[in-house]
Amino acid sequence: MSLRDREPLLRAEEGEGEFLDRKKAGRNSHQAALTFEEAVEETGFGTFHAALLIICGWANASDAVEIVCVSFLLPTARCDLHLSTADMGWLTASIFLGMMIGGYIWGVLADLKGRQRILVFSLAVNGIFGAVSSMASEFWQFLLLRFISGIGVGGSIPVIFSYFSEFQPRNKRGCMVSALATFWMTGNIIAAGLAWLVIPNTSLNFQLGSMHFQSWRLFVMLCSVPSLSSAFIYALGMPESPKYLMEAGREDDALRVFQRMFYWNNRRTARSFSMLMTLQDSDLLPKVERLLIPPAEKSSSKFYDSPVDRFLGQIMKGLDPIKKILAHKLRLTSIILGVIFFSISFGYYGLWMWFPELLKRMETGGGSACSSIRNGSSEEDAKNITCYPVKTAVYKEGFIIAAANLPGNIFSILLMDVLGGKLLLCASLFLSGVSVFFIWEVATKTQSLIMSCVFSTISVIAWNSLDVIGLELYPTHLRSSALGVFSSISRIASILGNVVFGQLVDMNCSVIILLVAVIFFIGGLAGLKLPNTKHIELS
Repeated sequence: MSLRDREPLLRAEEGEGEFLDRKKAGRNSHQAALTFEEAVEETGFGTFHAALLIICGWANASDAVEIVCVSFLLPTARCDLHLSTADMGWLTASIFLGMMIGGYIWGVLADLKGRQRILVFSLAVNGIFGAVSSMASEFWQFLLLRFISGIGVGGSIPVIFSYFSEFQPRNKRGCMVSALATFWMTGNIIAAGLAWLVIPNTSLNFQLGSMHFQSWRLFVMLCSVPSLSSAFIYALGMPESPKYLMEAGREDDALRVFQRMFYWNNRRTARSFSMLMTLQDSDLLPKVERLLIPPAEKSSSKFYDSPVDRFLGQIMKGLDPIKKILAHKLRLTSIILGVIFFSISFGYYGLWMWFPELLKRMETGGGSACSSIRNGSSEEDAKNITCYPVKTAVYKEGFIIAAANLPGNIFSILLMDVLGGKLLLCASLFLSGVSVFFIWEVATKTQSLIMSCVFSTISVIAWNSLDVIGLELYPTHLRSSALGVFSSISRIASILGNVVFGQLVDMNCSVIILLVAVIFFIGGLAGLKLPNTKHIELS
């Protein structure tokens, strides 16, 4: 009997995949099993993956909205909250500090408890505390609430990518993960568009008790809607990752997810689901399990003599993922990825979060941000800053820079599976450094805007490539934890970038711009040492 003549044990017309426990009589009957990659291929590619892309993409966009909304409110909120330039640096850094803590904690929990549940909680934390921060009347209150919101953002970013990648066939994974990453651009555009529409519209101001609720506060509240809606969607019925379920030994649950995927991908075809099939091709074929479940690591229960020992034991258990990703086989790869994550995060977020403020200085000074500062901005001038009337051009230009991500995202989707993530990562990091250098060199507002758009287009390719490579280099039981660790490294770099930018932008803008360019070059050189992961099978 050929492979085509095998009798499928599950058919498309039997709903979402009712399990039929049939066995052919005879001594030559054998039950087949498929590996995870084979099972994903068997379910097909279609409607389910398109819907998953939209849902995960919206969650990814919601994280982008929560991060960049702070940068768009700074030109106006700095007057209402009485912020110095250094305060603005700490405010933008606070969300990254929360993301650093949340990235590790939520990443470890996602590997232990599952992806779907953690996504619900992290997105809810992000949205709830982001909305409440709009009511803060003091700088320290706003700082604290944005920090807690950042804890939620830090969890959802790495877990979303792990969750999404574990539904993808390997020949489509690079393209689909790149497509998911493009929703970050969507979040940037949503935030920039909302800022453009809401913040300059002072007619939206109103009195709420003793608080004067300015338009930027309404903007902050609206920015929490995507996260809250994403948490609601995941809680309603998104499935758990089948790869996680297989690693956890929950074969029946994994089968139900595969059957659901098959149903939505093939409901308009006559194709049958051959996940379970009877083989009669050879007497040598052994009878195996329905799914090839990887062997689980044995866990040993430890008993502690005191609460202190128990607490220390839990801390050591929390540090276990770091030990594993720094094990002999993964050590060099992990160190290189750590350097790259630090480089791109310091450079990208250090510059990106300050774009609205730099654009405002261009609008005021008439040239590039650095040239206007070099040409004699004094400490007295900084104290006499006015935020009203709001300059609409600042938000329009921010919207243009955010939209400039689009060509880079399209390029990533089309060429990620053709060229591979390593080549795109290294090339885009080098070119990002070049574009940042020219942001410092240009002398007019128009030239600054053009080079900022070039930087936006090129740098997003580096992020998309890093998202793909980071997912493919680690096994399932470490994937979310590894991304959580690198997310924490990324946040440390983002914090440093924003604090250093806040300290130096008034003193010597040239130094920080050139530092960003050099750090991008270092990241590009480190990327040359990474292994090639094009079309690699998820382990």
